Amino acid sequence: QVQLVESGGGLGQPGGSLRLSCVASGFTFSNKYMRWYRQAPGKERELVATISNGGGSTNYADSVKGRFTISRDNAKNTVYLQMNSLKPEDTAVYYCNTRLNSIDYWGQGTQVTVSS
Repeated sequence: QVQLVESGGGLGQPGGSLRLSCVASGFTFSNKYMRWYRQAPGKERELVATISNGGGSTNYADSVKGRFTISRDNAKNTVYLQMNSLKPEDTAVYYCNTRLNSIDYWGQGTQVTVSS
């Protein structure tokens, strides 16, 4: 079955960096777009970044553009989110996502807290 397993969250300092990883299994990873979402307490889940199946096309939410970079390694079935210049408002649970046959699949999420 489809599995998405995130890792790499934790406590980050304002202005610092964190790198998230998501390992996928149960589907042909190289055929699918991948996405990172986040959900802060009391807020709706929001789309942060999208990467095409080959990695040649990416899109970002305005709030993270220029600070976050999504990438993927199809040989390792892994998608990454490099987060630089962290801000307190980046604090959220971050989720890896893909869509198969119109069904959304999610990882368990990884907590990112940005605080001094």
